[in-house]
Amino acid sequence: MADQEVVRRIALELPEVTEEEGRFAFSVGKKDIAWVWLVREAPKKARVPQPEVLAVRVAGNDEKQSLLAADPAKFFTEDHYNGFPAILVRLAAVDETELRELLTDAWRIQAPKALVKTFGQV
Repeated sequence: MADQEVVRRIALELPEVTEEEGRFAFSVGKKDIAWVWLVREAPKKARVPQPEVLAVRVAGNDEKQSLLAADPAKFFTEDHYNGFPAILVRLAAVDETELRELLTDAWRIQAPKALVKTFGQV
């Protein structure tokens, strides 16, 4: 079972990843790799952070659909994310190994190619 502290530890171990101040979101450069899910609880109201769910960048719609089909107990989406390459992850349903894989894949998608090329060689 993962939680925000596990997310933070894994994300910040990746090269050049930073956490956005005041927001539970992680990026490489200016490109987000993962962020807390913000849900709109009522129409026209501000979105509210849901710390038990993490939005994670994926390679594209094929990967997104594959994850959704693989385990709906872990992965889901909402209308706000239609057409956007990200998946919503229930942290309590994933283990640290699976979360590390998701975050590393997201990092590889968003990081500069030269940085990705050197990853794992250090």
